[in-house]
Amino acid sequence: MKSDIEIAQAAKKRPILEIAQKLGLGEEDIEYYGKYKAKILPSALAGKREKGKLILVTAITPTPAGEGKTTTTIGLADGLARIGKQVVVALREPSLGPVFGIKGGAAGGGYAQVVPMEDINLHFTGDFHAIGAANNLLAAMLDNHIFQGNALGIDPARITWKRCVDMNDRQLRYIEDGLGGPKSGVPRKDGFDITVASEVMAVLCLASSFADLKARLARIIVGYTYEGKPVTAGDLKAAGAMAALLKDAMKPNLVQTLEGTPALVHGGPFANIAHGCNSVAATRAALQLGDYVVTEAGFGADLGAEKFLDIKCRFAGLRPAAVVIVATVRALKMHGGVPKTELAGENLAALERGLPNLLRHVSNIKNVYGLPAVVAVNRFPTDTDAEIQLVIERCRALGVNTCLSTVWAEGGKGGEALAAEVVRLCGEKSEFRYCYGDELSLKEKIHAVVTKIYGGKGVVYTPEAEEQIATLERLGFGHAPVCMAKTQYSFSDDQTKLGAPTGFDVTVRAAKVSAGAGFVVVLTGNIMTMPGLPKVPAAENIDVDGNGNITGLF
Repeated sequence: MKSDIEIAQAAKKRPILEIAQKLGLGEEDIEYYGKYKAKILPSALAGKREKGKLILVTAITPTPAGEGKTTTTIGLADGLARIGKQVVVALREPSLGPVFGIKGGAAGGGYAQVVPMEDINLHFTGDFHAIGAANNLLAAMLDNHIFQGNALGIDPARITWKRCVDMNDRQLRYIEDGLGGPKSGVPRKDGFDITVASEVMAVLCLASSFADLKARLARIIVGYTYEGKPVTAGDLKAAGAMAALLKDAMKPNLVQTLEGTPALVHGGPFANIAHGCNSVAATRAALQLGDYVVTEAGFGADLGAEKFLDIKCRFAGLRPAAVVIVATVRALKMHGGVPKTELAGENLAALERGLPNLLRHVSNIKNVYGLPAVVAVNRFPTDTDAEIQLVIERCRALGVNTCLSTVWAEGGKGGEALAAEVVRLCGEKSEFRYCYGDELSLKEKIHAVVTKIYGGKGVVYTPEAEEQIATLERLGFGHAPVCMAKTQYSFSDDQTKLGAPTGFDVTVRAAKVSAGAGFVVVLTGNIMTMPGLPKVPAAENIDVDGNGNITGLF
């Protein structure tokens, strides 16, 4: 069996201009990044209306057995193309942290991939480097301001802005810097976030235009004065230089699937510690250029889909036409208590125990958000007909159809049935609504997500979180949506609670405002904004041969 990278390297890629021409774009509309990558220029989109139907692909709560959400997203797009639809797929850019860690990349798998996969999973077009540079420029200007006399009266003990790096590096979570004497800065406690959890990433992904980008950057709060007044990037006069670093990163990246379907891969916030969706700029470009736009949101529907619908759609005025919820029989059996090593045999009892996880996600999409949905089951050779039939019956009871997907092995051909069902769903009338209204308090919004989406009983706040939420409301941020930072492995804030737990409380330990992004980040459980590498990181198996060919990258 070929690996993902072997399949991708053997594929015949089309010149990127040929892909652009499928979207009605010419050479004057793109900026080349080699033969197979390009950025779409803003002038190419000026005056075009948004005509496409937006399809969100999400998934059950992830397990080590794998679900294949990005693979399904790409295979569905190729399936739509095969049945004659003009389609664009819109994805996030992978972070180097997971690529060299344990999760892997985000370019799909098997015969449903975007290419060139090595570039996409590594440096790509340099967007993440620009985001990190802009973030760290602001950190440098903040510390320099304090070193040069601190005219704004910034309290070093109340600085909230962190530096960032796009790598899993637990050593940098908590540090002390400015050491080495008076000429080396002002000593203080500091720390790093991973780039994909940074507010600059969120700002870039939510900005609707370059003017909006600059305005959002200026609103970023970096800390507070001794009197408790917020200090912004605008106060430090940093927003203009940050925007200059992000000038090219704002342009959506154009690549292709293995079958030549146009793909916009742009932005990449994590969904467990950020809002988990590709950029508004890329999504809107795709809606202008295609009749159907297939996008995905990170991790399970309780994280990525909730934030896509309650944050991204709210800010950008987007309205999804249909939702695809991806599951595997293997993963559902893990939610039913079966170890990963024992998933091959038929086990209807375990599947029955695990199915409530899928059914809660389905119910949330239909009943909380009012959107039409279909369940896509990635079929494995070990799945039995009885197991598949059980999934179909339980979903049918909720009024949702199930489609089998074999896109990993067959590419777009294996996604044609799913594509036909999605087209049908896009013709249905929906009653899209948010989980909570803008008028609710921050605590009411948190309670709504915990009880309506997670299935929890209530919320417990640490004294620190209570104080932070009260301060944010007093400063006028009570109107903002909440961005829940939570483990991806459970509906609860305890990753060991699999399936569809009930009767639990979620503990909120901290809350901080991302004023540029426009939301309040709510940290629950023991979630970290800087992940660490596993005992055996994937980086140990990655290499490059004498001809420059990368190996071991999935």
